[in-house]
This record gives sequence, C-alpha cells and structure tokens, in this order.
Amino acid sequence: MAFHAPMPSSSSSALSAPSQQLGQLHLHPRLHHQPPSQLSFLRSLPLRLHLRIPRPQLPPLPLALPSSNDGNNNNNSGVGGGGGGGDGEAEDDDGGASDANRGEALFVLAQVGRKLETLPSDLAAAIEGGRVTGEIVRRFADMDSSPLLRWLMQFRGFRERLLADDLFLAKLGMECGVGVMAKTAAEFQKRGENFINEIDVVISDVIMAIVADVMLVYLPAPTVSLQPPLLKNAGIIASFFHNCPDNAFQIALAGRSFSLLQRLGAIVRNGTKLFIVGTSASLIGTGVTSALLRARKAVDKELDDEVEHLPVLSTSVAYGVYMSISSNLRYQIVSGVIEQRMLEPVLHNHKLLLSALCFAVRTGNTFLGSLLWVDYARLVGVQKVQEEI
Repeated sequence: MAFHAPMPSSSSSALSAPSQQLGQLHLHPRLHHQPPSQLSFLRSLPLRLHLRIPRPQLPPLPLALPSSNDGNNNNNSGVGGGGGGGDGEAEDDDGGASDANRGEALFVLAQVGRKLETLPSDLAAAIEGGRVTGEIVRRFADMDSSPLLRWLMQFRGFRERLLADDLFLAKLGMECGVGVMAKTAAEFQKRGENFINEIDVVISDVIMAIVADVMLVYLPAPTVSLQPPLLKNAGIIASFFHNCPDNAFQIALAGRSFSLLQRLGAIVRNGTKLFIVGTSASLIGTGVTSALLRARKAVDKELDDEVEHLPVLSTSVAYGVYMSISSNLRYQIVSGVIEQRMLEPVLHNHKLLLSALCFAVRTGNTFLGSLLWVDYARLVGVQKVQEEI
C-alpha cells in the first residue's frame, strides 16, 4: 500500500531502509483517511508497520498417533534400554532404524484401523520404542481376529512367540503328538503284555512326557521382545540374562542386535530352566510310577520287583542334566537355525509344505533324542545295559 502525501527525503530514505531489511511492509490503512491537518502531526509519530510472516505447513497427524499419557511415556523412556538392555549403545547407533520401525508400525496400524491405545501395553511400548516392525503389527491384527489366538495373546509369553512365528502353535502340537506316540510306543515295548494292566502308570508317564515336550518347544522358541524394562537397581546378572534372546540362534529384528555373549547366555538360561523342568517332571513321573507299581505288588505278589530298586532321585537328576544339555542344544538348533533361518525364508508363502517339513524335522529330532537318552542313561548308570526303553 503506497503513501501519497509528500515526505521529506530523509523520511523517505529512512523508510526505505527498514523496508529493504524487513521485506514487505504495510502502513496502517487509516492513514489514508486522516485530514491534512492531522497528517503532518502523524508524520512525526513512529509508523505502525505490519510484518507478514507465512505460517508453516505441518503434515497431517497419523490415525495411530499415541495419546499423551504418563504410562506410555514412561514405558517409552525405558523401552529402548529395557527391551534391548545391553543393546543400548547399538540402539543409539541405529536410531534411524528405530525411527523407521516406529513410522512403519504406526502406518500399518493406521491401515488396519487400529489405534495404539487398543493394543496391549507392552506391544504399544515396543511400537513407540521402534522395536517392532510393521510386519509384526500386521501379524497381530490378523491373529486378533481369531478367538483362540486372541485369548492366547492375552499372555505375554504366548504373545511374544506367536508374533515371532505364526506356526508356533502348530509346532507345539506337532511336538506333543510326536512325543505322545513315541512315549506310548516305548511304554508298550517295555511293558509288553502288562501294558493294559498298567495303563494308569502309562498315562502318568505320558503326561509327564507331554509337560517336558511343551517346555522343550516353548522355552527355545524365537520371540519378539516385549519385556518391560528392569528396575535400575536390578543386579548385573539379572540384567544380563534379561537382555539375552530366548533362542541363541534367532534372527534379531531391525534396530536390535545380540552379542555372542548374550547368545551364549540364552543357552545357559534355558539350560537352567530345562534342568529344573526335567528334574521335576522325571521326579514326579518316576515317583508316581514307582509308587503305583509297589501298590500293585502289595496286591499281586507275582509282579516283578525290579521297580523297587529304581533309582528315582538319580534318574531324575540325570534326566534334568540331559534336558539342560542335549535337549536344550538340539531344540535351539531346530527352532533357530533349521526352521527360522533355513526353512522359513524359502517357504514363507507355502505354509503347508513348511509345516510338513517342520513335522519331519521335529520327528527326527525326537527319535534322535530317544537314542541319545538310552546311551546317556546307560553311561551314567541309571539304566542297565540289558534294559530297553
């Protein structure tokens, strides 16, 4: 807007200087409507200038943008170090990968029409921390449509394993089926004609075998880390094992990495758990079997009394050691190397063929474990050479 009243050259030069520095300036419009008598007075007053600054254009917010609440913020502050723990420095180096994971996960969440508040708290915290990819979010949305899977994913252990491997339940069923058939065949071969008469003992042994098989599949299964952060006053040992993967050979997600020491820690941690599980299962199963057969012998004196000399405690400890070493290593290799690294990448879109090969591999692993147990039990002296399993 131009000002048409005559102005001194000094005023004109003074006005042009700030005009060149400040860009587009506008005099107040009411100056045009002032009478000439007041105009000279107004010239001596400082001009009120308006500076026009363009407003920045912000991108639209995504549908899945998390709401600001203390719970999520607190989780987010500890997710980077809590879920990865010892990988804190690696996560700082891979901050770009974490941001990319978070953006991808939020984008997929918006595509499926879900909001962050509707997810389990640990999964929401992992998304905010950039520790899960969009593929994990899509897999959660697909599984959440199944009533059975939705119920199982209420438990964090199953949720972590189902999100990492959509065939986890199938593999669990395979292992239990193979274990039941192998154990029943072994019991039939061992008991012979007394199989039907001792069916209650057989059922007890088979149930304990199923418990052991479930733990052998559950513990070394690859997982998506959704663990909450440890407290700051947690000990060094607890922090170390908390940051180890569940499978020593599992593939780390983008933005995470595991050191060689942490992968070795996974073997030690799972081995300790399997020793407790194996010892307890064998102790209960062997103890119940021995008690039942002794009760039978009290009624029927013609029964063979070799069960009275069954070394319950030593057999249970030996079985616990066997599970912590042999079973632990074999099942981690099957799950982390053969299935996740070899079969899954090639047959990802052929689930039926992938399931068939997994069944064959796990059947062979169970058969190999039975052979190794016989040699080991005879080596440590808990079974005689002429005994058969």
